[in-house]
Amino acid sequence: MRQAITLNEAQLRRVLHYTATRRHALRDRTIVMVSFYAGLRAKEIAGLKIGDVFEPSGAVRGEFILSAAQSKGGHRRTVYLNQRLRRALAEYALLVDVTQPNAPLLPSQKGGHFSPNTMCQLFLEIYKACGLKDASSHSGRRTYITRLANRGVGVRLLAALAGHRHISTTQRYIDVNSDQLSQAVELL
Repeated sequence: MRQAITLNEAQLRRVLHYTATRRHALRDRTIVMVSFYAGLRAKEIAGLKIGDVFEPSGAVRGEFILSAAQSKGGHRRTVYLNQRLRRALAEYALLVDVTQPNAPLLPSQKGGHFSPNTMCQLFLEIYKACGLKDASSHSGRRTYITRLANRGVGVRLLAALAGHRHISTTQRYIDVNSDQLSQAVELL
């Protein structure tokens, strides 16, 4: 099976622009943002609850704990939210009842949690509509890790952010392209 592609900034903008045309525009945009700016897997996004991300007051948390049941491998980890994602979640808060902490953060059309498979299908549908042939639900996660690596974040920190137990797993996520190689030799 091929690895999911990482998206460049123009491709990500295209995806976010496309989500604005969808029936559940703000929810779908938020799903994409969580994938790209928190590096969560489809299963993890599908399992998010309102109380994971929002304080009882309705404020967006700066970080939250992903429980063992919500994550792959059964290990809990802390998820850190940057300012851009926090702003997007604050906008999304207008659509949800933040006083219901156990309700799904990103409900499916049926009102409950997405299944992990249905979340994957949602990503594939969005990417296909944007003409991104080899993109999948893992593209956001790979892009998240690659972008951080490109900005000099060390692989041990990347592994912790991704919830990987071994840095060798994290290293497989980092995409290498000709622009990076060209910039690397300019450091000499």
